[in-house]
Amino acid sequence: MKALIQRVKFAEVKVENSVVASIQHGLLVFLGFSKDDNPQNISKLCSKVLNCRLFNDEEGKMNLSVQDIGGELLVVSQFTLYANTKKGNRPSFVQAAAPEVAEIYYEQALSILEELQSKKVQRGIFGVDMQVSLLNDGPVTVEIEL
Repeated sequence: MKALIQRVKFAEVKVENSVVASIQHGLLVFLGFSKDDNPQNISKLCSKVLNCRLFNDEEGKMNLSVQDIGGELLVVSQFTLYANTKKGNRPSFVQAAAPEVAEIYYEQALSILEELQSKKVQRGIFGVDMQVSLLNDGPVTVEIEL
């Protein structure tokens, strides 16, 4: 499983021109699951996302987590994190988890994040065409893979 995390000043998800989720200062998290993932690792990944120190302290060093700053989370499922581009020009997604499995893992991750964060986590809608807008802060983009 992978999480691609972006530190943002603003992010939103639209479906059919309607905003379905938005955050201000916090993290935009794209989650991808592979066909070989173990659901027991979801908790570990969620903990790493919440505790990753990507925000500046008073000295300008990245020493604070999204929890430390009281930031918000927007989580979007993204199977394309498992694109294989080694051969040809068309990415292969054979390593991505089947949609019915990935959706279960995605929902489990959202529940864990809300429990650990003690606040509502904004989310995209699994399996639909979404438009994601953001104002990357830094820019800071980090990948976590388990």
